[in-house]
Amino acid sequence: MSILSSAGKLRLLAAFLLFAPLVVVRFALAAPGPGQEAREGGPDAGKGDEPDKVDTENLFGFTEGTDVGKKGEQEILVDTIGRFSKRRDGPGRSGYGAAQPIVSYQYDLTDNFSIEPGLWFDARDSRNVAGVPGKSFGTFNGGSLELKYQFFKRTAERPFSLALQAEPQYARVTPIEGQGADVYSVETRLIADARLVPDRLWGGINLIYDPQVARLKGSGEVDRSSTLSVSGTLMAKVASDLYLGPEARYMRAYEGAFLNRFEGHAVFVGPVLHYQVMEKGFLTLAYSTQVFGHDRDPDFADRAFNLNQFSRHNLRVRFGVEF
Repeated sequence: MSILSSAGKLRLLAAFLLFAPLVVVRFALAAPGPGQEAREGGPDAGKGDEPDKVDTENLFGFTEGTDVGKKGEQEILVDTIGRFSKRRDGPGRSGYGAAQPIVSYQYDLTDNFSIEPGLWFDARDSRNVAGVPGKSFGTFNGGSLELKYQFFKRTAERPFSLALQAEPQYARVTPIEGQGADVYSVETRLIADARLVPDRLWGGINLIYDPQVARLKGSGEVDRSSTLSVSGTLMAKVASDLYLGPEARYMRAYEGAFLNRFEGHAVFVGPVLHYQVMEKGFLTLAYSTQVFGHDRDPDFADRAFNLNQFSRHNLRVRFGVEF
């Protein structure tokens, strides 16, 4: 039985969305700015008039940043997204966990365009979960090619940027059930971000469309689905190499590859941490939990969360090194 009513959960969500950004802004305004550091003889003395040099590409959590590096720059990334906890199918122990590590190589063809081929892996364990076969395995899962174009850079006069990213993907297992299949998808993102307070506070927002077609092995059954999502985050610089902030995501699931029939939606919120490891490395950690959801399936329509199309908890760990 849920401890909080639906109204109580909505009040908690509203409080998080209201107060978390205020706390982040408070941190940002309290942190010493570039001008103050210069006056105090800090490492950036004499550079107070320069725009910030923060790379927003990997600054946020589940939200992507707009930045593309300089022509010829390269990067190796290890990006793992984990999804945990779904609805119990019956009495007894129940558990669901699925992790998708991606190892990728990014190359900046120009100052505004990058390509990033990646190899996908899949590890999961599920038992006594509604609509999900019980299984435990790890496997190589396929690959992707991320293409990203940044329309313009942030400058001192124009502190915002816009980018478009498309990522064709092929996977060997379905993302939720873990069934053998040929899965084709093209995740497409319209990305915007801005420097809200110079050298202190950044914000990012994504609009994401992800159509998917899966042909199940054995039966040959074809499943078409799609999701439409919006995500946003604020990140404050709380130390010289440390950034913290809240993130919120709203996700809608559809039957059909072109948003044909609405099946359910969910709201996720959680914190993001970004740490710059020396000059060329970074570590980004993001956690989000479903705080509200609705499933149009009559069997689950009265439940507090949508645990059919989505999981209850998500975790992202991303590490990269530039060279």
